[in-house]
Amino acid sequence: MKTRYGWVEINDIRYEHDVIVHTDGSITKRSKKKSKKLRKKYGHTPLSDRELTFLSKEKPEVVFIGTGQFGDLPVTDEAHRILMKYDTVIRPTSEILDLLAAESRSLSAILHVTC
Repeated sequence: MKTRYGWVEINDIRYEHDVIVHTDGSITKRSKKKSKKLRKKYGHTPLSDRELTFLSKEKPEVVFIGTGQFGDLPVTDEAHRILMKYDTVIRPTSEILDLLAAESRSLSAILHVTC
């Protein structure tokens, strides 16, 4: 796995958008639409509670949040409250990729690829 500004590569597939890694190993595009209306307040589209509803279905043991290349992805207070229910690691995306590769527990991850 590797990343640079604007992309992340997982299992030899390059994604040029934010992604969600699900507990079953599937990867989907992060739908920023759910948080877009908060953009003015945060300066970027933040990670909000509206984007975390999948966690209650998947019930991962650990959640990884990749905050982008420079660690600039804001996380709303409501999202933090949801994440407190899980063992959560929030770091720049490049650091998260190394942690994902070494993780043996069931996991979900949200990876921001810019900022």
